[in-house]
Amino acid sequence: MTAISLDRPVPVLGGFTLTYLRIELVRKLRNPRALFFTVAFPVLMFFIVGYQWLDEPLTSVPLADGGVSVAAHIMVSMAMYGAMMSATQTGAAVAVERAQGWTRQLRLTPLSPVVNVIVKLAAGMVFGLVAVVATYVAASFSGVELSVDQWIVTGLAAWLLAGAVFTTLGLMVGYMVPGENVAQVTSLAVVLMSFLGGLFYPLSSMPDFLQTIGKLTPVYGIAQLARAPLTGDAFDLGALINAVVWMAVFVVGTVVYFRRDTRRS
Repeated sequence: MTAISLDRPVPVLGGFTLTYLRIELVRKLRNPRALFFTVAFPVLMFFIVGYQWLDEPLTSVPLADGGVSVAAHIMVSMAMYGAMMSATQTGAAVAVERAQGWTRQLRLTPLSPVVNVIVKLAAGMVFGLVAVVATYVAASFSGVELSVDQWIVTGLAAWLLAGAVFTTLGLMVGYMVPGENVAQVTSLAVVLMSFLGGLFYPLSSMPDFLQTIGKLTPVYGIAQLARAPLTGDAFDLGALINAVVWMAVFVVGTVVYFRRDTRRS
């Protein structure tokens, strides 16, 4: 008598399908409240904080000679903040899925936990892109002037790094804490790390021990890379390692808590 194997075959690409990715994207883009605050908040903050610095050079190079304004520096910071806040909203969506039992349903499918994280990461990054584009468009119409390379490199760095790192943070928290607390935890984490990481004001103005802590936050590494084209600073390998390490930590944490959550009785 032939034995019947109960092992499920491992699907190609871990069960990834374009249909699942489309579903995740449509769910996010159909949330008008989240889209409004994703677009409105960083733009509003730029006008409140950055608009008044349009005529102030960031470095010793005058604006007339190709220098960059302080407003451009603030623009990148606000775009990053918007991308981080919108990206972490993925965690709130995960909390809803947990409450509805959707994550356990996914575990009954051939979908790999890692692929599930990757799909949600991609959807969260699209959400973060909206914040970056909105802030840059508003700043451009307000009078911020940059070279083509500076627009592209700062925008990509703010979007790709902030979106990837903080989407995975939102996912990890979404699987780790009770659903009703996810939004509060992620928002508090982003605000604290933004202050400690020097996103809102120079890190050099802080006490030494806070500077040391701030340089270890993912916000610091991402901000250094995103702002470097504005000041002409050399590429900071340590800042890149900072961002990559934090993303790896959050991805591993997400997979671990996803497995733990779906295995509970």
